[in-house]
Amino acid sequence: MKLQSGNYYWPTTFPEAPAYPSLGENISCDVLIIGAGSSGAQCAHYLKDTGLKVAVVDKRRIGEGSTTTNTALIQYLGDKMLFELVNSFGEDMAIRHLKLCEEAINDIEGAANDLDIASDFKRRDSLYYASYPEDIEKLEKEYAYLQKHGFQAVLLSEQEIKEKYGFGKYKALYTYNDAELNPFKFNHALIDGAAKKGVAIYENTRINGKKLENNQAVLYTDKGHSITAKHVIFAAGYENLEFRNEKNSVLASSYAVVTNPVEDFSSWHKRTLIWETARPYIYMRTTLDNRIIIGGFDENTANADKRDSKIISRKEKLIKECKKLFPELDIHAEYYLGAFYGGTHDGLPLIGEYEEFPNCYFLMAYGDNGLVYSMALAKILRDVITKGSHPDLSIYQR
Repeated sequence: MKLQSGNYYWPTTFPEAPAYPSLGENISCDVLIIGAGSSGAQCAHYLKDTGLKVAVVDKRRIGEGSTTTNTALIQYLGDKMLFELVNSFGEDMAIRHLKLCEEAINDIEGAANDLDIASDFKRRDSLYYASYPEDIEKLEKEYAYLQKHGFQAVLLSEQEIKEKYGFGKYKALYTYNDAELNPFKFNHALIDGAAKKGVAIYENTRINGKKLENNQAVLYTDKGHSITAKHVIFAAGYENLEFRNEKNSVLASSYAVVTNPVEDFSSWHKRTLIWETARPYIYMRTTLDNRIIIGGFDENTANADKRDSKIISRKEKLIKECKKLFPELDIHAEYYLGAFYGGTHDGLPLIGEYEEFPNCYFLMAYGDNGLVYSMALAKILRDVITKGSHPDLSIYQR
């Protein structure tokens, strides 16, 4: 799967990232994690202190898959609005999901602060504005549930938005204590922390065969080595679908740019994360070195050639969208890309368990908040493996 194309910003921020060997022998372990991107790294992070023998393999270098293009807006609200989740799953389950996402953000912050490689985590508020007059009611419904269940949020009027940002929007939901980080550094920080606790890490190790039995799994590499494990976590991101198709998943394409450094952010209130109710939507954030990341213009295509043919035109359109809000900023795209983006039909990430894959779990943190979802699902899987269950597993179980 050709996950992405373009020129990438995140690897330039950490050019001397640690390297790990490829697997050169047969091994056995308690838990094998396939994939060392965000999801795999977060699983390794949670399993590193359990006393289990854990191994992680990736067919690439660490973080060279979708992590390279992750724009890393760390939020608890998602593509499918809260009131829509309530309609689909009931209020209790929808709110519990949101609480788990909020908890995951706290866990990400804790990990980022504790690990040896700095990942540029910073708390940010979010501005979620109504793109059209008919979207005002959606934000009001969203706010009512957030207020009822103790989430920190306020509704801003058109005048209040104008006073804070200088641009006019019909209404906006302003949420507190979201965040941003460098996903490439965070990925390496988690893997580094796991390796220091004895987790075996193997790069450039491709799985191309399997023998799954009720009491163990044997995975084979393209170099002829075997890995025998009691449990297997498939954490290969969108490439999980190459191991096993999931009918609830949907693959699309998205685009993003990273601008030149900006000298003055005084017109951008608190450098909040910014997104909108339109679907597909545009979103924006800033970086530690004062750049702007602008993403969006998602398309329902899983064809890499079609996606890549639009990268240049989307680059210009994304810059124009940012200038509509902040015309005073002198910006251009220094980095730009097109990438596959995975979601689910029902709006929730999932943990796949399938009869033909005994002792295996598919972590599919699909959706706009992949880093947050991965943290929540990895924590659940740790308890499922070590304790046999987790009270919130049923929310994401498929």
